[in-house]
Amino acid sequence: MYVILVYDIGEKRVGKMLKHCRKYLNWIQNSVFEGEITEVKLKELLAGSRKIMNEETDSIIIFKSRDEKWLDKEVVGVERMTTDNFL
Repeated sequence: MYVILVYDIGEKRVGKMLKHCRKYLNWIQNSVFEGEITEVKLKELLAGSRKIMNEETDSIIIFKSRDEKWLDKEVVGVERMTTDNFL
């Protein structure tokens, strides 16, 4: 599946959450990630995220799609990180 993950995390935990999410998805902008991920890996990502975040004050929003081709993406201004893979 293809997901877009957005988080709003307390300042003290932002670095840990960034590092954790980068293990699973492509970092495209501050607190925003996207990419292909399996259901198992998504559960693993969320389990680790729950250990970092404070569920009473922080939040994660995940938008899911079967495939990236079902999304129209438009970037206005500077694209922080591209999701193109190159060797």
